[in-house]
Amino acid sequence: MFDDDLPKKHSGEFPRNLESLSVDELKNYITELKAEIQRVEQNIKAKEESQNAADSFFKL
Repeated sequence: MFDDDLPKKHSGEFPRNLESLSVDELKNYITELKAEIQRVEQNIKAKEESQNAADSFFKL
């Protein structure tokens, strides 16, 4: 098993209270969110590829 396969621990609540964050903290938060979106999109792609492979196998 790879570390990428392990569930990631969330670093705080979601959605965060943005009022108390500085500009730098908000920029870091955006970076974290973009990384999470990319991770989710990769997971979706892998699941779709797996589903498509299974669908094509069983259509024979």
